[in-house]
Amino acid sequence: MHAIVAASADQLVWQQVPDPAVGPDEILIKVAAAGVNRADVLQAAGKYPPPPGASEIIGMEVSGTVAEVGSDVTEWSAGQEVCALLAGGGYAEYVAVPAGQVMPIPEPIELVDAAALPEVACTVWSNLVMAARLGPGQLVLIHGGASGIGTHAIQVAHTLGARVAATAGSPEKLDLCRDLGAEITINYRDEDFVARLHEETGGAGANVILDIMGAAYLDRNINALATDGQLIVIGMQGGVKAELNLGKLLTKRARIIGTTLRARPVSGANGKSAIAQAVTTSVWPMIASGRVRPVIGSRLRIQQAAEAHQLMLSGKTYGKILLTVDD
Repeated sequence: MHAIVAASADQLVWQQVPDPAVGPDEILIKVAAAGVNRADVLQAAGKYPPPPGASEIIGMEVSGTVAEVGSDVTEWSAGQEVCALLAGGGYAEYVAVPAGQVMPIPEPIELVDAAALPEVACTVWSNLVMAARLGPGQLVLIHGGASGIGTHAIQVAHTLGARVAATAGSPEKLDLCRDLGAEITINYRDEDFVARLHEETGGAGANVILDIMGAAYLDRNINALATDGQLIVIGMQGGVKAELNLGKLLTKRARIIGTTLRARPVSGANGKSAIAQAVTTSVWPMIASGRVRPVIGSRLRIQQAAEAHQLMLSGKTYGKILLTVDD
């Protein structure tokens, strides 16, 4: 088969590689499209290796057609259209994936567009609902509201009955956040999100914060939290080390939760298969009813993977970037 091979961060070459082997509990997917994630950009730059045992090929989510099923797999059959959460291997013509991480494509989403869903849906549901127990009437602050994860998180939180605040870096992106259900929108380039949240809530703050920045926002995120609030850190775009004022944390009875999705085990109560099942049960009906939709900013051919990575780094797009694979 052909796959993207990373010779360097800006040399992503579509070339022949060995076909993936299919284990007894795996299925082989003929890839129609792959979603682009910041982790893919980091892996291409040599800064984020795949988990032990995972494919060295970039790519953490795909949509496509079942080409083959392992001997122990009973719930899928060849020819079905699916999307899947991966530990790696998505930038390719074919990928082998544990059957538990494979999901049906929710109606009315088209096959290619479904590649925009697995990573964001599993990340958002596992963090906002399974970890933080976000519920009606609570206020959630979503940093990077116009990103792939941000656009999905706004819609899911709004559908759950939560109040949504979102940060973004341009008026156009803030408009998108409002269209998706955010009632408080904050331009992080010229507004202090802590002051704005306190103004909007009478000083109460946010019950839950979904953060992609890490160290750069740590102290301000604690200031923005409500009493008994929860800060969920899922990214480190602003660095990995910061000083934490434990006095603030204790006074607010706050929790800081650090999570990743890629390195989780396949099985177990908090494993990727359990998360995928929860998403299929709870999020897919939201999509079917029109309350949640994939937000896709750009579609490129998979041979343009390097261009897609540069587009993500530029911050000039919104939502998900998809790479399509020619039949």
